[in-house]
Formats: sequence, C-alpha cells, structure tokens
Amino acid sequence: MSVSRSAIKKEPVARATIELQPFVWVGTDKRGVKMKGEQLAKNANLLRAELRRQGINPGQVKPKPKPLFGAAGKAVGAKDIAFFSRQMATMMKSGVPIVSALEIIGSGHKNPRMKKMVDGIRTDIEGGSSLYEAVSKHPVQFDELYRNLVRAGEGAGVLETVLDTVATYKENIESLKGKIKKALFYPAMVVVVALLVSAIMLIFVVPQFEEVFSGFGAELPAFTQMIVNLSRFMVSWWWLMAIVLVGTCVALVMSYKRSLKMQHTLDRLILKVPVIGQIMNNSAIARFARTTAVTFKAGVPLVEALGIVAGATGNKVYEEAVLRMRDDVSVGYPVNMAMKQQNLFPHMVIQMTGIGEEAGALDAMLFKVAEYYEQEVNNAVDALSSLLEPMIMVFIGVVVGGMVIGMYLPIFKLGAVVG
Repeated sequence: MSVSRSAIKKEPVARATIELQPFVWVGTDKRGVKMKGEQLAKNANLLRAELRRQGINPGQVKPKPKPLFGAAGKAVGAKDIAFFSRQMATMMKSGVPIVSALEIIGSGHKNPRMKKMVDGIRTDIEGGSSLYEAVSKHPVQFDELYRNLVRAGEGAGVLETVLDTVATYKENIESLKGKIKKALFYPAMVVVVALLVSAIMLIFVVPQFEEVFSGFGAELPAFTQMIVNLSRFMVSWWWLMAIVLVGTCVALVMSYKRSLKMQHTLDRLILKVPVIGQIMNNSAIARFARTTAVTFKAGVPLVEALGIVAGATGNKVYEEAVLRMRDDVSVGYPVNMAMKQQNLFPHMVIQMTGIGEEAGALDAMLFKVAEYYEQEVNNAVDALSSLLEPMIMVFIGVVVGGMVIGMYLPIFKLGAVVG
C-alpha cells in the first residue's frame, strides 16, 4: 500500500516538470525554400519531428533567447484581467472549449507574466480543476469578488454569461478609477512642478541676483530680502529638506497601509474636502451599487455579496458602513432599511433600493443607481478640470511670478533713484 501511495504522489511531480517552452527554428520546405519560425514544444527533438510531419526539413532548432531587459514583463493589472474576461466570455459564447480558449489567449499575449499565468490556469483545468480553483491560485490578480462570481457562474452553469458581466464590470470600474485619477493627478502634478521650479530658482538663480545686489550698497526691499534669506537656507540645507520630504512621504504611505485607524481618518477627511469630496462620495456609491448588482445577479446570496462588496467601495468609511449593513441584513433587515441606518447614502439611493427590493429587481435598480452616479462623477470631473485650469494659472503666477518680481524690485528701486 505504501508503494502505491508514493507512486501516486510522484505522478503529478513528473507531469509538472514537462512544460512547453518557446523554440526558434530554421528549415527548408519540399521545394528547398528557406523557412523560419517560432513554436512551443516540450523539447527540440519533438519539435523536429513535428516539423518533418508538416513537410519541413528542420535545420537549426534552439530555445528562444530571453531578452536582456524586460524579460519578466510588466505586472498583470486590472485592465489585463478585464480584457482576459472579455476574451473568455466571447470565445465560450461562440462554443470554444475553455481549455482551447485559454490556449488561444495565452499564445496571443506578449506580456510573459500574463502568458505564464494563463498557461498555468490552462494546465490546472486540464488536470481536472475548475476555473474557480485555477484562478484561486492567483489571488493578487483575481480578487475575492472575481473568484466568488466565477464560482457562482460555474455552479449555475452560466459561466460565459458571468464572465461577460465581470468583464463589463471591470471595464466600468477601471473607467471610473481613471476619472478619479484624472481629477486628482493633474492638479497635484502642476503643484509639484511649480514647487520644483521654485526650488531650482531659489538654489541656482537667486544667488546670482544676490551677487548683483551686493554691489548696489543699498538696503534691499523686504520682499526681496525674504526671498534671498529663503534662497540662502535652501542652498545650505536643501539636502536635509529633501531627506525630510522623502522620509515624510514614505512614513505616511507606510502608516496608511498598516494603520486601519489612519486609513479611516484620511478617507473620512477626503470625503469632506470641497468638490473632491463629492466626487469621492459619488464614486464610492457607484462602485457599491455596481458591485452589489453584479454579485447579486450572478446568484451570490445577498449577505455574502455585501461582505464581498465592502472592500470594493474604495473608501474605508463606506467599507465599514457596508459591513454593518451586512450584519443588519443577516438578522432580517431589508437592504434599504440597513442602508438608511448608516446616515451615509443619499435618500434617492435608499428609495431606489427599496423599490428594487419590493419589485424583486434589486440588481436592475442598483445598475441604474450605478449608471447615474458614474455619470455624476464624469460631469463633476469635467467641471473640476474647467475650474482648476484658471486656479492653477493663478497659483503658478503667484509662486513663480512673485519670485521673479521680488528679484527685480531692487532694480526698479534703483531706476527710480537714478531717475
């Protein structure tokens, strides 16, 4: 009995060692025309045999060399997963078997990491695993929400429909994230560039003016003297300021990742910032509504769905509110009543959720809520961009322009005295 057990244990290891690898080959066809190509094979001898079967006389066959730079490929992101889901749904709806679909997707990817992940999923499914079990081995790329939706789809026999829904969900969420990043990134980058230009002027330009001013033998205007003093400080201590700035940023990021209390505090403060706070509120509601609708439509029980949805809102305040809603719903409260008790969701969202529950169409109503608030985010981001442009110009004018004026004030004063 012990011998048979050891044999059973060794068999999967033997299979796992046989992996397809890319080869490049050069050969001639029956007419003597030179040909070359690239193909996956277990080893060079099997590839030569396959080429001869195709009527090609193989010459040189060698493993494909790995590139010096970027061999590992870029990390697999949410957009890659959305595209993967869309491809899988399309091919499965067209009648392509799941293993063949994965083989086609894997061979078509240029990113080595994505290709390796898809090939691993295909190998697991060929070995008898379900798609849910296969993607669960990649929790970073396939989050809990994705895995639960796939499990529900497989259980109900509607996997291709669920994958299509997941693909649409991922595309909409990524579009929403892009809008939020656009609203926050542009002004932040302008401020950083303005401060960087100011630092360069203080360290390199103002000292040149200071040498000119020292020859005047006159007292500098107060504003100019302030800029000169700031320049002296920057020249002497710029390295210390850089260390403090980088250290503060790293400390804040690390603290935010490790401290739930800090995450909650910052997320709550962001929700109260004028204009930006409204965008973040609308974004969290849109993500909550769309994610809940998708999970509920896929057949995930409501209490379990709310537990999964909490982390997808993108804000700790809303995450904690949704978890409290889950607890209320688990003891018999309607969703709209649990939502009302949080004092966080707008009256319209509560009303539409109640109507959806009464009509037995909660998922459809939540999809409408998501579409409405996603449009609100789009409009708010466009309005914010239009509002920020003149404000940014004023900021740059005050910071950089003020420094330039401060440097030329002594020259104007000297001109007035000479005149």
